[in-house]
Amino acid sequence: MEAVHGELRLLARHYMRQERLDHTLQPTALVHEAYLRLFPDQQVDWKDHGDFLRCAARAMRQILVDHARRRNRAKRGGELNRVPLDSSVAVASDQQPGILLALDEALTRLTKLDPRQGEVVELLYFTGMTQGEAAKALDVSPRTVNREWRLVRAWLHEEIANPNPA
Repeated sequence: MEAVHGELRLLARHYMRQERLDHTLQPTALVHEAYLRLFPDQQVDWKDHGDFLRCAARAMRQILVDHARRRNRAKRGGELNRVPLDSSVAVASDQQPGILLALDEALTRLTKLDPRQGEVVELLYFTGMTQGEAAKALDVSPRTVNREWRLVRAWLHEEIANPNPA
C-alpha cells in the first residue's frame, strides 16, 4: 500500500506541475481520487508495474479533464477553445487551460485509431517516463517508441491546430 501511494504521489506531482499555478485541485486530492478509481473493491490484479502506471496515468488524466470541463462550464459556458500543440504544451496549459481538453479529445481519437500510440503519449507525456521506460512498459524497442512519439506529436499538432468537426 505504501509503495502504491508513493507511485501515485509522484505521478500526481508530475501532472500538477503541468497545470496552471492557481489550480484548485491539489496533488493529494488527485492521489485520493485516482486511488478510488484504481481500487474500487480492493481486488485489482495488475499485470506488471507498467500496467499499474498506465492505469494510474489514465485515471489522473481523466480526473484533471473532468475538473477542467467543470471549470470551463462554470466560467465560459462550456465553450472549448482549441489551441495549437507545440513542444511547450506544459507551459501553454498554464496560460491556456483549454489545451488539456483539446489534447484529451485528440488523444481519445488517436487511441481509437491506434491504441499503442495512445499509450505512448500517456506514458511519455502524462507519466513522465523516458522513452526507454515506455519501451519496456509496452514491450517494444526504444526505437519504436521514438518513431511513434515523433509521428504522434505531429499528428496531435495537426489535430489540435486544425480540428475537423465530426
